[in-house]
Formats: sequence, structure tokens, C-alpha cells
Amino acid sequence: MLAAQFMALLDLFIVNVAAPTIRTELGASGAGLQLVVAGYTITYAVLLVTGARLGDLLGHGRAHLIGLGVFTAASLACGLASGAGQLIAFRLVQGAAAAVMIPQVLSLVQRQFTGEARVRALAAYSAVLAVGAAAGQVVGGVLVSMDLFGAGWRPVFLVNVPIGIVLLVLGARTLPREPRTAPGRVWARERGLDLPGLLLLAAAVTLLTVPLVLGQELGWPVWSLVCPAFSVAVFAGFVVYESRLAARGGAPLIAPRVLRLPGMAPAALRVLLTMAVNAGFLFLMTLHVQADLGYSPLRAGLVFAPTALVFGVVGLTWRRWPAGLRRFLVPGGFVLLAVSVAAVGLLMRDGGDGGPFLHVAFVTVGAGLALGFSPTLTGALADVRPEDAADASGVLVTVTQLGQLTGVAAFGTLYLNRLGAQGPQGSGQALWVCALALTAASLAGAAAGLVRRRRTG
Repeated sequence: MLAAQFMALLDLFIVNVAAPTIRTELGASGAGLQLVVAGYTITYAVLLVTGARLGDLLGHGRAHLIGLGVFTAASLACGLASGAGQLIAFRLVQGAAAAVMIPQVLSLVQRQFTGEARVRALAAYSAVLAVGAAAGQVVGGVLVSMDLFGAGWRPVFLVNVPIGIVLLVLGARTLPREPRTAPGRVWARERGLDLPGLLLLAAAVTLLTVPLVLGQELGWPVWSLVCPAFSVAVFAGFVVYESRLAARGGAPLIAPRVLRLPGMAPAALRVLLTMAVNAGFLFLMTLHVQADLGYSPLRAGLVFAPTALVFGVVGLTWRRWPAGLRRFLVPGGFVLLAVSVAAVGLLMRDGGDGGPFLHVAFVTVGAGLALGFSPTLTGALADVRPEDAADASGVLVTVTQLGQLTGVAAFGTLYLNRLGAQGPQGSGQALWVCALALTAASLAGAAAGLVRRRRTG
């Protein structure tokens, strides 16, 4: 399951490095290229909660394999696409397949593991979630630089095919297949699929994500500013509808009681902030080191290796730390993250490469992200009942995705708007301003962590 999770995350980020080559070889327009990159993200974000609910209806193991099979086939189609239109269409299918495949990971963890085993599984999930983002940059740089068999950009998609086939074979042998008479599936069939709620939530997420993904490239037209406001209104309508449906004994898409679980709301906020800082930091640094410092795709990808490595190590080991420290891990992690991103901005604001201390700052960025995210996710899901696993997983995975989109859009826009003089020095100054904004977001996460600790301490 985690290997499939890693593959889907890899595909989310790997295309960024290959985008210039795709544009040259397929003759894609600027808008077309953006849809190649963003189409996956849009369908993925819009359909995540629906994918989680399909897991309840079909069985989580079966739904995971269906999503994985479609994802693998769509990856092959992307790699063989002969034009930009085909590539965009297959990327949309990839995102939809990932939305079916990925929510089952957390749902299966919730249903198949208990106690310390669940904590270990969630820690591994958190590590994979972060490492996949940075690894996408590295693997993308390697594949594009190698130009295997003269295939240019195509291997960034085709690499998924053999991996997907192996995972399908292993998954068919190892993943649980809940019988139709299993209590969870019987309960899900009785509950059904809340189509009005599904349409309202899909509309709300679409109105938010499409402007975030396309707005910057298109110069923030009026529709891109209006749609998020409509998104808030539609989401409010969704909440009212779901609450009334639950009150009269219906079966809402997301059970309101899940949103009222102890710690769920502050956990969702901290997950949102962590992923926004993570995605924003990676995006800003990629722009700075490739466009203004002249790094190759491979070197640019390797810049993030220390962050990914430390995130993975800390995410897997924090539970072994002294028990007296654990309640300080989340706020402490966010404070460490705030100091680290400020240090990166300070070291690079004059247009230099940051020197050896930059690598130390990248290490502590990874540690801060891990401490802010992994204990939060584990705590939020630790006591979720099996029948609420799909809802809780869908909510947190959707919040994760929205955090990444928000981070890229908000901090990317700030960077581009502050980019005055061209060249490393102008970019370094813009990066410094963004680092301060990232610091503020990190401190907001620390405050959320302290509020939760005081309420439970």
C-alpha cells in the first residue's frame, strides 16, 4: 500500500521537472502544459472523499487494486501519448484513479492495525508522504537527464508501469478482501452514496482548486478570484445539507460526528499548515535554484534530498523518544520549522548558494515538518472507530492535498509578485520575503499545537 502511495505522490511532483521537455517535444501551449501538470491534481483533489466512500462500498482492498490498475494503465497511456490533448486527458484519468487508490491506504491501516502496530503504520505513512514529494524532483531530474532510449520525457510516466504491475500481483495476494456480508460493507450499502452531498463537495473543491492551480499562470483573471468565494458558500451549503441529512436519520457523505471527534479540527488545521509550508518551500526553492542559480534538474532535485531523508527518519522514530517530550513535539516541530525556513531565506537572500550551513537548515526543515505532521496524524486517527475510518481518512487526505495546493498558490504568487530585479540577487530577495511568510505559517501551526496541548494537558 505504501509503495502505491509513494508512486502516486511521485507522479504528482515528477512532471514538474519534465515540463519544459514536454512543451518542446509536444508543442504544447502554456495553458496546455499547465493542464498537463495540474490536471492530475484537480481530479485527485476533487474525488478523494468519493474514493474513500467507494472503499466502503466495494471493500478497501478491492477498491485499492481497481484504482491501482487504472492508474497503471493511464500511466502507460500518458507515456505513449502523441499530443498534448491526449496527455491532458490521460492525466485526468490518472488523478481520478489515484483518488480511488490512495484513501484506501489510511482506511486499511485503521481497520487492519491496532495499538502500537497502528502507530508504526501511521508513522511509515507520514514518512512516505513527505519523501514522495522530494523524491519526485530527484527522480524526475534523473530520468529527464538520462534521456533513456531517446524517449525524452516519456519515462517519467512509463516508470510507473512495471512498478504498478508488480504491486497489482502482490496486492492481489496480500490485501484483505472483505466479503459482501462483512459488517462494514453491509453498513456501507445500507448507507449508500450521498449523491447530492457528493455533487456539493465536488463543486466546492473544484471552485477552490481550479483557481489555485491555474490562476497564477493566467494572471489571476476575475473568475479565479470570484470562484474561491463561491467555494466557501457552496461548502457552507454542503455542511448544512449534511447536518440536516444526519439529523433526519439519513446517510451523509461525511458523518458530522467525524468532524466533531476530539482533536480532529485542530489536527486538520495543523496538517493543512504543514503541507502548505512543505509544498510552498519545495516550489519556491525549485524556482530559485533552477531559474536563477542555474542548477540542472538533477542537481535541483538533489538539493531536497536531506529534507526528505530526515523527514522519513524522524517520522519513523519519534514515538521512541522519551514520553515526557511527546506532548511538546508538535509545537516544538513547528517552531523548529519556523526557525529553519527563516534561516534558509537569510542564507540565500543575497543571491548566493547558501554555503554549508544551508544543508544544516534543510536537515532541520525536514525534522520540523516531520514533528509537526506525523504525531498530528497519528493522534487524530488513533481512536477513530472502524466505521468512521473512511470518513476520517478522506477528510485528512483531502486536507493534505488542499494544503499542498494552497502552499504552491499562495507562496508562489508572493514570490513572483516580489520578484523585482532579474537574476540571483533579485530572486534571493523575493525568497527572503517568502521565507518570512513561511515562518509565520509555521508559527501559526505551533500556536495550534499549544492550544490542543493545553486542552488535553
